[in-house]
Amino acid sequence: MKKTLLSLTILTFFYSCTAQTNSYEDEIKLVQHELNTHYADKESSPLTKEDLKTFKGLAFFKIDKKYSVEAKLELTPNAPIFEMQTTTDRLPLYKKYGIAHFTLDGQKFELSIYQSQGLMSNLEYEDYLFLPFNDLTNGNSSYGGGRFIDLKLPTKGNNKIMIDFNKAYNPYCAYNSRYSCPIPPKENNLKIEIPAGVKAFGKHH
Repeated sequence: MKKTLLSLTILTFFYSCTAQTNSYEDEIKLVQHELNTHYADKESSPLTKEDLKTFKGLAFFKIDKKYSVEAKLELTPNAPIFEMQTTTDRLPLYKKYGIAHFTLDGQKFELSIYQSQGLMSNLEYEDYLFLPFNDLTNGNSSYGGGRFIDLKLPTKGNNKIMIDFNKAYNPYCAYNSRYSCPIPPKENNLKIEIPAGVKAFGKHH
């Protein structure tokens, strides 16, 4: 009887873990599907007309939950508003909202998280935070100009924030030079490979 109960406990734990893994993978696959749908739509796609004709879908790194990290958020309320460099002469205004401290592969890292001053008055994006970053995959398996992650304001009093690199996406400049895209500030250069999220697009490295 004890052996039977033990076996049932192990099986329940196994299937519970499997369900959680599948649930997470399904969440990321849905994000990927939504990106592909957006890019395949000629009305919303940033792709050139030439690339759109042959577009079959974006390439993604393998989904790995270890690249979804919980970070301690250090708020920076007194940070000045600044002009973020872009790939053109456009200089949108941003403010550093906070610094995210996290551990990955046993190493400690930090990334600055920004808030667009131009979007704060837009009801749809008033809780939007912006995380641009570079890593050691840039120019090889990922786009050389860095990648972005969209975040939302944490609840009041919460000093934690989830950063999911599996949701990292390329700026539109990775697909079409007619766009103006923010350039990740140097303070967000990670000295580690982050093989998660969207890969480089075809010849656009």
